[in-house]
Amino acid sequence: MSAPEKLQTRCVIVGGGPAGMMAGYLLARAGVPVIVLEKHADFFRDFRGDTIHPSTLELMHELGLLDEFLKQPHQELRELRAVVNGQPVPVADFTKLPTHCKFIAFMPQWDFLNFLSSHAKRFQTFQLYMETEVVDLLIEDSRVVGVRAKTPRGELEVRADLVIGADGRHSIVHTRGGFKQCEFGVPIDVLWMRISKKQGDPKQTLGFFLHGKLLVLLDRDDYWQCGFVIPKGGFDEIKARGLPEFHNELVSFVDFLRDRVAELDDWSKIKLLTVQINRLRDWCREGLLCIGDSAHAMSPAGGVGINLAIQDAVATANLLAEKLRSGPVSVDDLRKVQTRREWPTRLIQGMQVFIHRRVVTGRTSGRRNSLPFVVRLLKWFPVLRQLPARFIGLGPRPEYFRSPTVT
Repeated sequence: MSAPEKLQTRCVIVGGGPAGMMAGYLLARAGVPVIVLEKHADFFRDFRGDTIHPSTLELMHELGLLDEFLKQPHQELRELRAVVNGQPVPVADFTKLPTHCKFIAFMPQWDFLNFLSSHAKRFQTFQLYMETEVVDLLIEDSRVVGVRAKTPRGELEVRADLVIGADGRHSIVHTRGGFKQCEFGVPIDVLWMRISKKQGDPKQTLGFFLHGKLLVLLDRDDYWQCGFVIPKGGFDEIKARGLPEFHNELVSFVDFLRDRVAELDDWSKIKLLTVQINRLRDWCREGLLCIGDSAHAMSPAGGVGINLAIQDAVATANLLAEKLRSGPVSVDDLRKVQTRREWPTRLIQGMQVFIHRRVVTGRTSGRRNSLPFVVRLLKWFPVLRQLPARFIGLGPRPEYFRSPTVT
């Protein structure tokens, strides 16, 4: 058996998603030698969030990337609207936000990651290894000193002063790091599927609510990415009732899909995504920091996951880059990232848990055409739509680029 290839760097980031790629870009921009390891051969995968919120667009402006970024294929949404029990309702108005972009951009995540990685590669201090799956941590005297990975070329060991785990909710990093996780019960799961799009279809909206159930349609240009909320563990019961009844249920939400729901002619075309909300008690130990979904798995509610992960990355670079450029950082330095980012994470997760338990439960309730009281307030008083716009669009603690730039 051949000896593993060995590399040495200042920081190794596990996972090339939004948190990992943004952290890699910002640290490399600050002059920190960084290697990002991504286990897949490319970024193209379905069922990844694609809502780029005003907070992230403002960051792109601060980085001088916004004009080029907005040349990528995307849709812009200045107002979130929902259809609740058959009635159209404005939910959030982004046009009053104190940002350069007063809209949500819908951009496939693979386009976002390709854009960011192409710019990161312009820095000599940045390296990206695709098809490199981290399988374990290297630990010496209770300090994490690197990672061990599998590649098509054989084994790889990367030693670093800091390992950043950004490898998602099923993180090998936080598992091998021995971190304890707090789980928050979520009563729903989501079925994801594709349905073709036709000329004349309505523009993208937040979703269609019907008696506590929810169908979300994401515009992918030539098809709709559909997310259907179901009670947790209820997929087997839905399959037992048969595809025709499932088709009828979808049409009850969105009648314009009636002529094409039959495209879903096999259950293999309908994927189950288990919704989780959890977070680590501790995000770090000596030599290791977890950010993004690795530190806190979010629900799809509000589409905040990408943007919260990116704000973790910005805080990481702001707090660590200057010190990390010249040497290791202490666990006290790493805790500053958790201290800064844990409060907004707790607040958003608490709101998501409330929404799932009180608003979207997958259970029918109320009169057929009735609107919940909070929804009626949003409809009656337009000024109130600025509150969800700020919470969704900026978040409770937006991060602004402050890490140094080395030219």
